[in-house]
Amino acid sequence: MPTLDRQDDVFVLDLGDTENRFHPDWITSVNAALDEVEKAEGPRALVTAATGKFYSNGLDLDWLFAHADQHQDYVVSVHELLARMLSLPFVTVAALQGHTFAAGAMFSLAHDFRVIRADRGYWCLPEADIDIPFTPGMSALIQARLTPQTAHEAMTTARRYGGHDALAAAIVDRAVDEEAVRQTAVEIARPQAGKAGPTLATIKARMYAPALSALRDRDTPLG
Repeated sequence: MPTLDRQDDVFVLDLGDTENRFHPDWITSVNAALDEVEKAEGPRALVTAATGKFYSNGLDLDWLFAHADQHQDYVVSVHELLARMLSLPFVTVAALQGHTFAAGAMFSLAHDFRVIRADRGYWCLPEADIDIPFTPGMSALIQARLTPQTAHEAMTTARRYGGHDALAAAIVDRAVDEEAVRQTAVEIARPQAGKAGPTLATIKARMYAPALSALRDRDTPLG
């Protein structure tokens, strides 16, 4: 389960040391951590990270197949988490030390900044290969955060981007050695901590209004 730590003005949310898939309990735990950061007073920023081979492998398909009757509610809960991350009232940085796939990749895009492991930090949207279409909300998020060329390639070819390729495509902001990923993310977040508050929340809400609207659609989340 995710764990929350604090380094002065920077909260560090470790997503876990497994594949960190979006199991309902995992989503609840992440939301509880975000509640804590939101309720904190004063300057603050957030880094999300993970331990081991994976940052996040996305949706928990095993759980989803075993609970097919809850498909729409599950997707809504994922969308709500993506929308929340995209609109948090403080700066967020994703430290991608390992595989960042599918909804995990989308979760990383909902952050303000991303740091990836340069040599093997694979980032991928595999939906075209695994025959799972993007929901309207997911499509809106990806297209809001990537250039049209990169969004098209990532979404239609399921390309697996290594760290340097992800940087060249502007998917991430920095590509560094494995041992420097988390600390670099903290260093990016720390000087932005003073911006936390309602003004930043308003800026994000207006900047990403179409994506947020699509992600918050509870009536037809699957399109």
